[in-house]
Amino acid sequence: MKVLSLTEPYATLIKENKKLVETRSWKTDYRGELYIHASATRIPKEWKENKELMALVDDKSLNFGNIICKCNLVDCIYMTKEYVENIKINNYQEYICGVYEEGRYAWVLENVTPLKEPIKAKGQLNIWNYYDDLEIMDLMEEIKYGWLDKYNKKHTIVDETFSNDYMLQSPSEIISNKVGVCWDQVELERNYFKGNDWDIKTYFIVHYDGDRCPTHTFLTYKKNNKYYWFEHSWERFKGIYEYNNEKDLLLEVRDKFINYELNNQYENENLVLHEYKKPKYHISVQEFYTHCDSGEYIDFSLL
Repeated sequence: MKVLSLTEPYATLIKENKKLVETRSWKTDYRGELYIHASATRIPKEWKENKELMALVDDKSLNFGNIICKCNLVDCIYMTKEYVENIKINNYQEYICGVYEEGRYAWVLENVTPLKEPIKAKGQLNIWNYYDDLEIMDLMEEIKYGWLDKYNKKHTIVDETFSNDYMLQSPSEIISNKVGVCWDQVELERNYFKGNDWDIKTYFIVHYDGDRCPTHTFLTYKKNNKYYWFEHSWERFKGIYEYNNEKDLLLEVRDKFINYELNNQYENENLVLHEYKKPKYHISVQEFYTHCDSGEYIDFSLL
């Protein structure tokens, strides 16, 4: 769903139908359903000192860090001097709820409906997309297992050319090419999850056997005190799995990796797990290994 983040008290003013025009320095061609997100940013001092503005809301009604209502964005009007004067004279409450200056834009909102349950979210700049985990899994169904080489050629299997020719794709490239190995797919998942206010982690498990060094990357998140393994690229285990604690989650992924990827043939000291952060795009196989190995080492014996 399309979302717009606003600093309080403006988000709550929209939710309460006290503000139906959002003023911006930039125009948008988007029209349609829009969710309003109250960012976690504190109210600027100068806004708090605006007694007319703050008198329109109750401090207890503010909703920091939540998507709180939906509406329809029906128009985007370029502000002329006459438009600004008209708002100031004929709709003074709307005037004090925005920044009305010639050359800016008025985003006109209709049909504001508060959500029954606010949705915790981090928020982003501009109009952004929010997806829950089930929606993200549906989006991932468009992506097939495969990879893109440095010559922009698609491959459906990991063959002998992979180690020399692989290139990590960006999320937009994965969507366009509709292929990706687990390394790529986790980056697309990371991109889809970034608006959520959940504890998102990505992991790299590898068995350093001196030959092919099999790996798997996967994404996890914590929501409502439960832990989830989000798996799309590993076809055998595609789905969303819930756990009471992070230990059980990581040990289950480890055991499945040992059983199904290593056929129970492994050296315990060569089986390594790292939590890793977002890598640079377009890096090679070796650069990806190096990036992941520089992340936080997870000792299975201490879980």
